This record gives sequence, structure tokens and C-alpha cells, in this order.
Amino acid sequence: MPIINRIAAYADDMAGWRRHLHMHPELGFECYETAKFVVDRLTEIGVDEIHTGIAKTGIVAIINGTGAGGTIGLRADMDALPIHETSGADWTSTVDGKMHACGHDGHTTMLLGAAKYLAETRNFSGRVALIFQPAEENGGGARVMVEEGMMDRFDISRVYGIHNVPNLELGHFMTRPGPLMAGEDSFHFNITGTGGHAACPQDTADPVMAAVSVAQAIQTIVSRNLNPMDKLVVSLTQIHTGSADNVIPETAYLNGTIRYFDPEVRKMVGARMQAIADGVAATFGVTVDLSYTYGYPPTINDPDHTAFCVDVARSVAGTDAVEADAAAEMGSEDFSYMLEERPGAYLYLGIGEAAGLHNAAYDFNDDASVFGASYFVRLVEHAQPMKA
Repeated sequence: MPIINRIAAYADDMAGWRRHLHMHPELGFECYETAKFVVDRLTEIGVDEIHTGIAKTGIVAIINGTGAGGTIGLRADMDALPIHETSGADWTSTVDGKMHACGHDGHTTMLLGAAKYLAETRNFSGRVALIFQPAEENGGGARVMVEEGMMDRFDISRVYGIHNVPNLELGHFMTRPGPLMAGEDSFHFNITGTGGHAACPQDTADPVMAAVSVAQAIQTIVSRNLNPMDKLVVSLTQIHTGSADNVIPETAYLNGTIRYFDPEVRKMVGARMQAIADGVAATFGVTVDLSYTYGYPPTINDPDHTAFCVDVARSVAGTDAVEADAAAEMGSEDFSYMLEERPGAYLYLGIGEAAGLHNAAYDFNDDASVFGASYFVRLVEHAQPMKA
């Protein structure tokens, strides 16, 4: 069997934990009931230390191994999304407008399953720091946990995470060394002109036409300012202006997202957007205020730790079920903040056929939990084996 038999015996318990979490989703840093549920399970499991209130509702639990050694960090995210669920599952969300549409309920469950096994067996040296993080979807909970000194406080020397992937075969793993997921920034253009009657445009400074020019110009950043060998996404996602067909409005607003891997590309985008804002303002006689917000940095796997994780995943799932050089993707993940502080790696785990992430019909496949928990356990046992 590719998974640990003892963890397979927890499958029903883990399914129950996961479905409870799925029925009671919480957003951002407000994971109070989720954190209480996790603490209750950790207490039952018998971990050695439980530290709460990190990044408001985050938790770090410690399990001591057999003998001296370092501390390895394992991370799971806990927050949900502001989506009305349509999965039709018996354990569908009981909170209107909130659901676990990204599988963080499954991630938390996998780490709890690993904790149960590790606390029972203690077949490793040093310590394990179990990191239960809020606000991955919005707010950068990983950044806040790092800024509050989590890595130094618990002497974490390496850190690992995992994310489920719908429509990748159940129990299959994917990762890559180096950049795995993109950095994410956002941009906001606030345009102020002079409104007036639509029949007399000559008496106005039209923010609508300025907004159209901004929208067109920012698309040229990828096509005309970027080396074709580099990767960049500039997506305009909101335009708000106007209220009637015979009124030229006074203001317009545009917003969108940037996805990148190279910090120099990020700098170029910010500079080009400011130049576009200044040029459009001069051309149309309006004011264009650009706010460029720096978000999650790229998720960059340490090559040596990635190779180690690939070997561990193969010990769980088999050689043919692990892709060691998967394509990088333009999604983002705030585990990147932890990887900036400590070496480690992030892997994907297939959950089989399912609706896509952030889809109202999504539901985590409970059969995947035993694979994820087994992977976490083997990471610890291989990284910090008991000393003779």
C-alpha cells in the first residue's frame, strides 16, 4: 500500500473532521471556531505544546521526537472563501455566502492526521512544528505569522506545505525546483475629470475616454515592454464609471492584478503603469492617481529541498505518481513568505475528478487525506530520523 497503514485506519476520523470544517467555514483572520476545533483535536491527539493567537487565530503545535535534533515546520491553511456553495454535498456549508472552495479544510485535516500519527509513534528526532495558518486567501496570514517571529520563536529550520489539485489523479504529486507559483500585485487607477452633459463633451474632461486609454495601454506592457522569454500576466478586472446615458461622469476607476516571477519584471510593470498614468492625464486633461499594491511574492522552492520532497513523495505514491518538473503557474500562494524565511518546498497533491478551485461546486475528496497525511509523516521521519 502506498500510504501508511496506520493513517489509513484514521480515514473515517479524518473524513469526519474535514466535513465538520467544511460545514463551518470562516474567512481571513476570523478563524475562531476553526482554531478551536483544531485545538480540541490537537489536545485529544496529545501534542506536547499548543500555541494560539499567532496572526490572530493561527496555531503552532509542537510534537517532540525521540532525542535531540532540529525543528521541521509543516503548514496547513484554514480559511475559506466568500462564495455561496452549490456542491450539493450532505456536508455543505451552513454559513450562507461562505464555503471551503479551495480545500483548506482538507489541508487542515491532512496535517491533523499527520499529527495524530507522529504523536503516537515519535519515530523521529528533534521536533515538529505544526503550523495552522489563517488568511491565506486574503490578508497574507503567512506573512503575519512570520512577522510575529514564528520561525525564530520555535526555531524552525525548514518548512513544507501542500495544496490539493482537482482533476489530477488521486494520490499523484507534482512540484518543481525554483519558481513554482507567481507573485501577485494589484493596481488601482482613480481618474478624476470634469463631468457634464453628454451633449456638450467640449465642456468636460472625460474620465471615461481616459479610462479606455488606460485599459488599452496597460495591455501593451506584456506585448511591447516584456522580453518574450519572461512570464507576466496583466489582467484588468474592474472598470467602474458613469450613471446615465446623457451624463459624462466626473470619475472612473480601474483595478486588476499582476502575476510575475522576476522582481525586475515587477519593477518594470510598476514604472510603466506610472508612465501610462502620467501620459493619459496629460492627454485628456484629467487627474490619474495610480496605487500599485505589492502582494504575495513568488513561491520559490529550494532545489535541494524539492529533490528531497520528491523522493519522499515517491516513497508514498510510487515513482510514476510523482512529477518532479511540473510547469510553473501564475496563481499565487502566501506560503511564499515562509519560504523567504526558511528553505523548504511546496507540492501539489491530486484529488481526482472534482470541480475546480474557487468554484461554487467544489468539494475536497476525502480519499486524498491519507496521501497528504502520509506524505507529511514521511517528510518528518526522513528529514529527522531517530539517532542510534
